[in-house]
Amino acid sequence: MGWFWADSDVSVVNARSAPHPMPANSNASPPPSCPMHQSSPTVAKPLTPPAESACPYTPSDLSADTKTSSKYSKYNPLNYMFSDISQERAKDQTVALPTEREPSTIPKGSGEGNWEYPSPQQMYNALLRKGYTDTDATAVESMVSVHNFLNEGAWAEIVEWERRFGGGLKKGWEMCKRGEQGSMAGANHEAGANFDGVSQPSLLRFMGRPKEMTPKAAMIQVMGWIYPSAFATEPPFDRHDWFVQREVAGQKKEIRYVIDYYSGPDDPTGEPVFYLDVRPAITPTAAVERMMRWGGDVWYRASGAQLREKGTN
Repeated sequence: MGWFWADSDVSVVNARSAPHPMPANSNASPPPSCPMHQSSPTVAKPLTPPAESACPYTPSDLSADTKTSSKYSKYNPLNYMFSDISQERAKDQTVALPTEREPSTIPKGSGEGNWEYPSPQQMYNALLRKGYTDTDATAVESMVSVHNFLNEGAWAEIVEWERRFGGGLKKGWEMCKRGEQGSMAGANHEAGANFDGVSQPSLLRFMGRPKEMTPKAAMIQVMGWIYPSAFATEPPFDRHDWFVQREVAGQKKEIRYVIDYYSGPDDPTGEPVFYLDVRPAITPTAAVERMMRWGGDVWYRASGAQLREKGTN
């Protein structure tokens, strides 16, 4: 779902905030280009994808000649999307689409403001350029709303992870040993710049990898095959890798985050439901971070610490 454009300077307060509101209408669906489709009858039907990957990225095994071909030279290296999407009305377009672009809460790694989301007109032009010539123009505004909502949700998870571990493993454990609730995970506070002494992270670049299932997602599918009653779930409909800049004691470090996008059953009101699995890619340090966060919460609840704390209050 990474349709950011990085060609303007947007000043937005870099604070942790709730994701953008979901659109009120029930026919909202993610843009097919990532591709974020829903099989529910209340959601727009998926469009037939072109042969070329809709969230393009440059595979590592491409030859030098292939990388310099026109196919990849036209992409912005920060997001592997077209860098010159027009705001002009498309040929045979019958519905007028807004050209205003919404700023995100996600700061650029360059320090030059925040990333911006594409306007509905840019989104529509990008879909046409990618080969989705049967795109319903009346659904594009809803696509943009869902797209922005999911990106904001993913960034909120990354900010929470950085709040815990941006200051080192020791500080991270001090938070994680009190469980998710005890460490204020994702609720009842705003983590802006320098929250808890941790500098606000920034997004350097990202890429969509919808055809490459992560090891964790593949393992969940295997567990669902073995124990369907407990683990059965649809595979993720998209995967992204986000490269985040972490600053510790003045030293900047690049952290790769992996995001799996899952769809769930519609809620009682008919609105689409999505689940994001956001975590740092496996490295020795990231493995410890992931074990601390998961293990700390399991131990906190299993040991009865939550109940003991309530009893002392």
